[in-house]
Amino acid sequence: MSVALTKGGNVSLGKQAPGLRVVRVGLGWTAGAGYDLDASALLCGADGKVASDQHFVFFNNLQSPDGSVRHQGGSGGGADRERIEVRLADVSAGVEKIVFAVAIYDAAQRRQTFGQVRGAYIRVVDQDGGTEVARYDVAPEAGSETAMVFGELYRHGADWKFRAVGQGYAAGLAGIAADFGVDVLQPAPAAAPPAAAPPAPV
Repeated sequence: MSVALTKGGNVSLGKQAPGLRVVRVGLGWTAGAGYDLDASALLCGADGKVASDQHFVFFNNLQSPDGSVRHQGGSGGGADRERIEVRLADVSAGVEKIVFAVAIYDAAQRRQTFGQVRGAYIRVVDQDGGTEVARYDVAPEAGSETAMVFGELYRHGADWKFRAVGQGYAAGLAGIAADFGVDVLQPAPAAAPPAAAPPAPV
């Protein structure tokens, strides 16, 4: 039986689903035409930061360096808009938590926010049996968020737990990247203007 979580709530995966080896994190939402939302996962160490940009799994980097986290996009059908697979036993020892975020692409230019997104959720499913273990229905607090951390998997001793987070960012995916130490989204520095040519001799 699935556990329905509220913001800040958590559940032990080991107790809820003994023997769980592989989880599928399903993320879903309903948005109007012209909205493009993207899910991502950040593998963080004890300092709460990613070890490298390769530990940020998204549509341009579909798996973590150790292969334990794989972005599956919308494959497999079903209600989930995007899916991310996590092989718990294969997650590197230095990874303390895996954060799952969703951002609205080009939100500032399109003037789009989570205030117009409905039915957002994150759920953890036993990949082997297809049983839903936990679910959190995400609701924006201000309505002005352009990216949100939906939830996270984190180590608790030898066990893994899932926490419902629901933290919004008005700065979009760049805000999440800054918080978790991802550099891949930072704009390249502007090129220096060419030096002025010396005046022609008289």
